[in-house]
Amino acid sequence: MKKILIFFIIVSTSIAFAQIEDVIKPQDFHNPEDSTLKQGWNPFGVVGLNLSQVAFKNWTQGGSNSLAFVAYTNVGTAYLSNPWKWKNLLKASFGRTNIEDAGYRTTDNEIYFESILSRKFGWAVDPYFAVTVRTAITKGFDYGGETRTQIVDFFDPGYITEALGFLYEPNDNFSSRLGIAVQQTIANKFALQYSDDPDTPDEVEKLKIDTGLESVTAAVVPLAENMQYGTFLRLFSRFTSLDVWDVRWDNIITAKVTKYINVNLAVSLVHEISQTRKTQFKEALQIGIVYTLF
Repeated sequence: MKKILIFFIIVSTSIAFAQIEDVIKPQDFHNPEDSTLKQGWNPFGVVGLNLSQVAFKNWTQGGSNSLAFVAYTNVGTAYLSNPWKWKNLLKASFGRTNIEDAGYRTTDNEIYFESILSRKFGWAVDPYFAVTVRTAITKGFDYGGETRTQIVDFFDPGYITEALGFLYEPNDNFSSRLGIAVQQTIANKFALQYSDDPDTPDEVEKLKIDTGLESVTAAVVPLAENMQYGTFLRLFSRFTSLDVWDVRWDNIITAKVTKYINVNLAVSLVHEISQTRKTQFKEALQIGIVYTLF
């Protein structure tokens, strides 16, 4: 029953969701039916800074001063030469929160790179080959105990995935792909947590290779003239355990206040048992300063 349900979810989301140039771009509010790509190279890029801040002075009802920021960049290029399309994307985000008497704590710490080559044959779907890379930018910590504990670092772990399959992309704001994938998990200091094989207790493996199915879907939906909703969903399951799925689901509602200022509500859900058996959840409501590079 679980396998039937998961299969239904993949098929449904593959039809229902998609990607806009593989990046949610809060500064763009164009008609989903209009293609923004031209023949040749199409660079795109945005940098931004999301902020939230609270300050107290002589406040009798209690509270702590706090400052939170997330700096991010989404840059890439799409090369169009019929019948070929080659898209490359680099996303990075780094955020910290400073709470009075507690100091700075890292809240965002991620690099995501993606390269997709596809070819049109006049079919409803196009064959594609994709390579994705995911890792932390720098050291990350667990602040749950009395002292902080480091749990990640740059490429410790790092994830590299190659996938071959079919892509559905009717316009710039809608695409979805499903394919057979090979995922490499690379770790060093934290190999026991992420890449080690428990069946070989005498050896600690720093490289783990998994084969399975990968589905990557996303969409951008205009909600109003100055507001849009974006979603990104990635599913990965290993052939050895098709009833277990890694899930990454990012959602963002962006309201454009001025040319350079946005208000963002972001919600992320992550479920990867290689990290923890508990479902991870993150929510942030912030005001953002955005600058379009291209």
